[in-house]
Amino acid sequence: MDSRTSLSLGLLDQPTRFLFFTGKGGVGKTSLAAASAIALADAGRRVLLVSTDPASNLDEMLGAPLSNQAVPVPAVARLSLLNIDPDTASEAYRQRVLAKLSTDASDDERATVREQLSGACTTEIAAFDEFAALLAREHDDDHAYDHVIFDTAPTGHTLRLLSLPRAWSGFLAGNDRGASCLGPHSGLKMQEARFVAALAALSDPAVTTVVLVTRPDPRPMQEAARTAEELRALGLGHQRLAINGVFHASQVGDRVADAIAAMGRDSIAHMPEILARLPRDEIPLRAFDTVGVSALRALLAGGDGPPDAPAIAATGPAPTLDLAPLGRRIDELAAAGHGLIMIMGKGGVGKTTLAAAIAVGLVQRGHSVHLTTTDPAAHVDATLAGSLPGLKVGRIDPRAETARYIDKIMSTRGQHLDEQGRALLLEDLRSPCTEEVAVFHAFSRVVNEARTAFVVLDTAPTGHSLLLMDATGAYHRQMMSQRGGEGHAKGITTPLMRLQDAELTRVIIVTLPEVTPVSQAAALQDDLRRAKIEPWAWVINKSLAASGTIDPLLRARIAAEQRQIDRIAAGLARRSCVLPWLPEPPVGTLALGRLAATPDAPASPA
Repeated sequence: MDSRTSLSLGLLDQPTRFLFFTGKGGVGKTSLAAASAIALADAGRRVLLVSTDPASNLDEMLGAPLSNQAVPVPAVARLSLLNIDPDTASEAYRQRVLAKLSTDASDDERATVREQLSGACTTEIAAFDEFAALLAREHDDDHAYDHVIFDTAPTGHTLRLLSLPRAWSGFLAGNDRGASCLGPHSGLKMQEARFVAALAALSDPAVTTVVLVTRPDPRPMQEAARTAEELRALGLGHQRLAINGVFHASQVGDRVADAIAAMGRDSIAHMPEILARLPRDEIPLRAFDTVGVSALRALLAGGDGPPDAPAIAATGPAPTLDLAPLGRRIDELAAAGHGLIMIMGKGGVGKTTLAAAIAVGLVQRGHSVHLTTTDPAAHVDATLAGSLPGLKVGRIDPRAETARYIDKIMSTRGQHLDEQGRALLLEDLRSPCTEEVAVFHAFSRVVNEARTAFVVLDTAPTGHSLLLMDATGAYHRQMMSQRGGEGHAKGITTPLMRLQDAELTRVIIVTLPEVTPVSQAAALQDDLRRAKIEPWAWVINKSLAASGTIDPLLRARIAAEQRQIDRIAAGLARRSCVLPWLPEPPVGTLALGRLAATPDAPASPA
């Protein structure tokens, strides 16, 4: 047994074979999942660490390439890494379905099936298919691992993923024809046993544990509580709580340090009852970035950190920030008179707060605004905590949009069908694929609305948003194929074209001044640029640099923060602004209005 890592988490005392780390974005799921995997491997276990997040940065954290095949982590014996990559999984899935076609199928027939399997629905199902195969233990090397640890996408996407085994097994049980969105019937039925086995594994407390990761902060805890309830309803009742980043002030009279510590104490003391009943682990806030194997080992061990961690600077001036304030950027946005403002980024970086502040700021400047969200776990209403004349608040709710889409299809395509035909159409529409199509149609309506008014869109965390962008791209390709690739010349303007129009759409990427969020923001920007969408600005949120704290641990975090701000300034962002760490989160239209006000000008009454 390797003694370099202390097995300090109770969940690692007698771990089940499958461990799922889930929670609100930014709470440290990836760090804890990776640190736990290293700890178990150091203890002599054979471990597979799996990322189900399309925006994963495990490769950066562990120094190993991400692949859809398990690869060894060089610095950790007995640990392998696997990434469920949506694009790779989609192509493998298409090939399996095409292989089921009759040998006398024509090239045109095969091309038609491939086109049917090119959308976001197939991307989601293919990624889920790989996930389900691991749970069903179908791979030859499944028995080579004592533990499989899943580093999941942020909560909303993960709930969707974990609900799919029940959704698909239930759908297949009542469907003897197959769903059109999955291709031929034989291709669909090929998966049925896999879905049933995955559901059984997820529901078995002797096999699967869900680790709800949170920060000592009311909002992540509230989301963890909702997740716990929803997972129980899905049959995943074997749960634990991990509170990451617990801070204890060490400097008497430091207002900032005292406020952070007090918020943590209060959050833990008054956590929701469903969480208070769970066995839990508390992991202290660390002065170092959890990137690299040595840092991940140190995360679960005692001491000040890994040998290569930067020295803590307890004294000296705080770094200065030469970045435009948010109010100046909102002035620039307001000058356009209308448009789509998309707020994007990793979960937990403050997208909802920023979206609400921009919306309130535009209203202050005399504009009517529609603030909406695509995030299944969004809390726009709670952030606004009230109404404001000129501000309309909405939400692209997957369930409501699915019901609306089904009603529309039944009243149009099903209008002239007989009773049996309508029953078969409705059966197909009850496929989980329908939700993705319905959400895309709702997104398209919002994009179109921005031609004449301001729409501020609070998007889901990066991975889920990229799947929505995939759907937008797939629809664009389909339209261009049908119209001979001429687009505007044929009178067609797709949602993707509107997103690519820099005069209409302004994408704002939000990040924290930490290495992982900045790296993921940079990767998101690369993905957007490949789709010919150029981000308009970056916002660096929750900066401690100007807080004046003298707490040694927080000062060390400020030094790391400045390295990331310098990295952004070195060419990542064309425009940028910074939002300071605030003792009280800006909740309510008055607080948001102060955040959005033009410097040296009073905020308009809100």
